[in-house]
Amino acid sequence: MIMDRGIADAGAMGEGALPGLRSGLLNRRSFLFGSAVGLGALGLAGCASSDDLLRAEAAKVYGPAPDEKFPIPAVDVSKMDPKYFRKLVRYDSNEAPGTIIVDPSNHYLYRIEGDGNATRYGANVSRDEFLWSGDAYVGRKAEWPVWTPPKEMIQRQPEAAKYAKGMQGGLDNPLGARTLYLYQDDKYTLYTIYSTSDPDSIGNGVTSGCTGLLSQDMLDLYPRTPVKTKVVMLPA
Repeated sequence: MIMDRGIADAGAMGEGALPGLRSGLLNRRSFLFGSAVGLGALGLAGCASSDDLLRAEAAKVYGPAPDEKFPIPAVDVSKMDPKYFRKLVRYDSNEAPGTIIVDPSNHYLYRIEGDGNATRYGANVSRDEFLWSGDAYVGRKAEWPVWTPPKEMIQRQPEAAKYAKGMQGGLDNPLGARTLYLYQDDKYTLYTIYSTSDPDSIGNGVTSGCTGLLSQDMLDLYPRTPVKTKVVMLPA
């Protein structure tokens, strides 16, 4: 995605860092750090730290995806705080299963699973000046989408003008492998939930209103999120 003063800008149509960053791939097996297997590993770990164990497990999930249209390399999980690894957690909510809740204050995105559980993903979120809150819904979805910077972004960052007619999908595309487009009242809000290739961005406010997940996390969320899925953006 296009860089804005050294910070990724992922606003309308998924603005973000200059092309060149690469995405990671998803292993479809569930990643439950609290599982009996995980606890057994802790018991046998000896001198290994809990963070080391979490990263070792995460490396299996955030590995390469050679079968994608554009093969996706692994994510360097050493660049991430383990609290942002995908995890099934207890999360009390009155929202229906499948609903997406974004918590920008804590840099998490939740998918409600029901029975008081949710899948929690680490996310990058909006910079302070672009924060918003309220309800939206997924109006459309795209795999390896075309990215077109909005006029507002081109005005802020003239270097984005070369993509005014659109950038085709691929590893260099700011929207990455999968994108969910957010709508309100049948109108595109210019905000997205998109795939990011930059693990350093997770846990930070870097976008212009969008929410970014690592590509492998988006590959987990995307097929389980039909059009019309409700999205709740909590106040920061």
